[in-house]
Amino acid sequence: MTQARRAAVVGKPIAHSLSPTIHNAGYAAAGLTGWSYSRFECDAAGLPGLVADLGPEWAGLSVTMPGKEAALALADEVSPVAAAVSAANTLVRRPDGTWYADNTDVVGMVDVLTATGVTSGATVTVLGAGGTARAAIAAAARLAAKSVTVLARRPEAIDDLRPVAGALGVPMTGADLADAPAHLDADVVISTLPKGVADPFAQVTAWRPGTVCFDALYDPWPTPLAGSAQAAGCPVVSGLDLLLAQAVGQFEQFTGVPAPVEAMRAALTAAR
Repeated sequence: MTQARRAAVVGKPIAHSLSPTIHNAGYAAAGLTGWSYSRFECDAAGLPGLVADLGPEWAGLSVTMPGKEAALALADEVSPVAAAVSAANTLVRRPDGTWYADNTDVVGMVDVLTATGVTSGATVTVLGAGGTARAAIAAAARLAAKSVTVLARRPEAIDDLRPVAGALGVPMTGADLADAPAHLDADVVISTLPKGVADPFAQVTAWRPGTVCFDALYDPWPTPLAGSAQAAGCPVVSGLDLLLAQAVGQFEQFTGVPAPVEAMRAALTAAR
């Protein structure tokens, strides 16, 4: 009899999550008949209790907002990248019952940007200064970016990211979000802004055709910002690309087998 193994995505709100679609398709394609992936609605305060109640059949959790800092705090061991960005989107249960925290958002960003042709020495502009911006800075570090410019409404939010950039060895400057059109001529533009916030920039930005536009949103798609970049001939990456890429890393850590990427991609595409 195949031993049942379980994993899930945790966050609040969570009903919209496509992670179960991606992971369950991966289990089916990989022949992991005893595996299942579900979702839990849970905020940061409730995460430690939820994790404590999980039985030995649990292999891991995907953690989304607002629990990424809480996931980091409850882990017994933390990956260097998760420690650097002070956030974990992945909790892996070790055979001895301890929990390992990682951040596959960073590797996912590197993978999708590399696929568009981004190489070392690129200049990077990041819109927003939240948790996803932290992952973007770490991805820029792994890509050996020449510089990173972070744009946000609050100067103190930018200041909070300076230690992250410093620890990762990335030269970082800050600017007001209102001045975004003047900074969107970088080699790579990564928008981590909530839905609608970047929309005004779509009408006033003169895109450079070689700029890679990565908008972490995927509903609706294309966003006005991504649409304007696409119309200018820029390579465009969506939040769905990142969702798949970070799930691949989680799948492999949870199961210990190579992810059937194309089957997972097909399931995600069909669900959209």
